[in-house]
Amino acid sequence: MRADRLVSLVLLLRRHGRMSAATLARELEVSTRTVLRDIEALSAAGVPVYAERGRHGGFALLPGFRTELTGLNHDEALALLVAGSRRGAQAFGLGSALASAMLKVVDALPEGHRDTAAGAVERLLIDPETDLLSRRAVAEEVPEAVVAEIRRAVFAGHRLRIRYAAVGQDPKWRTVDPIGLVTVRDQGYLLATRSGADRTYRLSRVLAAEELAEPARRPDRVDLDRAWRERSTRFRTGGDQVTVLVLVDPARREELVGTALAVRAEDADVDAGADGRLRLEVAFQDRRHAVWALWQLGAGAEALAPQWLRDRLRDRAEAIAARYAAPS
Repeated sequence: MRADRLVSLVLLLRRHGRMSAATLARELEVSTRTVLRDIEALSAAGVPVYAERGRHGGFALLPGFRTELTGLNHDEALALLVAGSRRGAQAFGLGSALASAMLKVVDALPEGHRDTAAGAVERLLIDPETDLLSRRAVAEEVPEAVVAEIRRAVFAGHRLRIRYAAVGQDPKWRTVDPIGLVTVRDQGYLLATRSGADRTYRLSRVLAAEELAEPARRPDRVDLDRAWRERSTRFRTGGDQVTVLVLVDPARREELVGTALAVRAEDADVDAGADGRLRLEVAFQDRRHAVWALWQLGAGAEALAPQWLRDRLRDRAEAIAARYAAPS
């Protein structure tokens, strides 16, 4: 909305001082022409914004133009700024709203708190895009219009029609009663019921959404944390799960456990072969999941059973060995 953009423009000038039209356009994700129109609108509304011409020119506010929020101390402001995880908000289509809100929080602080809080935030990094091995964390992309429609239905308590592409199926329209939204490791989920049965939908697989006028059939209050735990438990114990007996290097144990759905049993003693490996019985979602997880561990783990898993891993290894046997 334009009103929000005008407020953001003022706050950007308050925070950074003089800024060029091109820089403002980049920050606000609009055209330079739109910025110039907004500047004119602010001037007409009595906001003391002025232009400085020249190579290092731009737009600025007259000194002293600000509003203050004196109710926040330094630690409270820092907590808000750190808690405002952009990646979490992005999963629900609120990335731009979060950026605007954080800008307002910083600008509204008293001057002493504003400077120290902003400086402290620069010393903290939450959920970087890559880990120490340069593995990039890729957040799922969900069209903003789709997630906005879902969000409106959840908050308004209305029923929702979604065109959903389940794994291995053609996209279909479904009418659901939305309960809440959950984000886990940059993946967003819609918790809902359909014909009274619990359903969990991955937001990245929702191709279209339509909020209906009909009220959703759902309780007035919900414990989302409890609901998510219950659904996670059902997910881990259902479907085409497979159980695998594995010998794993102790140094790779956490990696194995991190990819498995559950650890069914674990022998605290090392393997009888005295090679230091641990014996675990772990569950995977399906055969493909089991093959992928064990292959990632390479020589750090050995699948003892079932036999089909040993055969799959052997076939993969033989194919790789054959490819690298001859000179390139």
